[in-house]
Amino acid sequence: MGLHAQVRTRDGWAVQHAVVTVTDMTGAQVLRATADTDGTVAADVTLPPGPYTVIVTAVGYAPVASTALVTASGRAEVGAVVLARAGGVELPPPGAWALDPAHSTVGAVAQHLGISSVHGRFTEFGGRIEIAEDLAASRVHAVISAASIDTGNALRDKHLRSPDFLDVGTYPEIVYEGHGVTPAGPDRWTVHGRLSLHGIVRDVDLDLTYLGTGPDPWGGVRAAFRATAELRRDDFAMNYNQVVQAGISAIGTTLKVELDMQAVQGDRLP
Repeated sequence: MGLHAQVRTRDGWAVQHAVVTVTDMTGAQVLRATADTDGTVAADVTLPPGPYTVIVTAVGYAPVASTALVTASGRAEVGAVVLARAGGVELPPPGAWALDPAHSTVGAVAQHLGISSVHGRFTEFGGRIEIAEDLAASRVHAVISAASIDTGNALRDKHLRSPDFLDVGTYPEIVYEGHGVTPAGPDRWTVHGRLSLHGIVRDVDLDLTYLGTGPDPWGGVRAAFRATAELRRDDFAMNYNQVVQAGISAIGTTLKVELDMQAVQGDRLP
């Protein structure tokens, strides 16, 4: 077999359909092969002994070039090739990160009358992310002011703050404690945690997408994430269920949570 390689991200995920091009010292292309779904590149071609240039490319990744020496057997063992996301998107460095409410959104979407959606958001929240050396041990602590719910309708917001729903007088805070992370795909993770809402604590996982890390105009370093989760109102004893006609509820039984978060490196915001 002439060539064998494994194409991976820095986190060890296979880069599917990466393209490996081999050229000789004159620059002439002698081999071109595509990685399979496991990121494996294998080409059953015998190459003349000598040095070759191996170039690995993939959409969304920065290309990598290296030199491979083909032995007398005609075989080149390239080994593991690590590709970095284009634009420098890498996992954020370990340590403390403070959530930035001014550049983040905590939103929720509920069905209304079975035919449309009501969009709301919480305007007051804060939190901290602790990224561990072992990413799986990373932790999240977030606190939301329940009374800060805003759907753009004052009467509806008043009802949502009442004992029928959030009961903010009794339960002023919504708290999420993330206690572990597992990979779900390239740049995708599942955050495992516990949500305290309306006096009830339940396990809630977040489907998280990591969007990248970079410097900000104020001299800091920021990381961006997007996360979603689906909650059932019944799980948190919010059972208000006005039926308007033929079994159609005014408000749906499930709530989709949508988070767009920025975190600043350090224990607190600058």
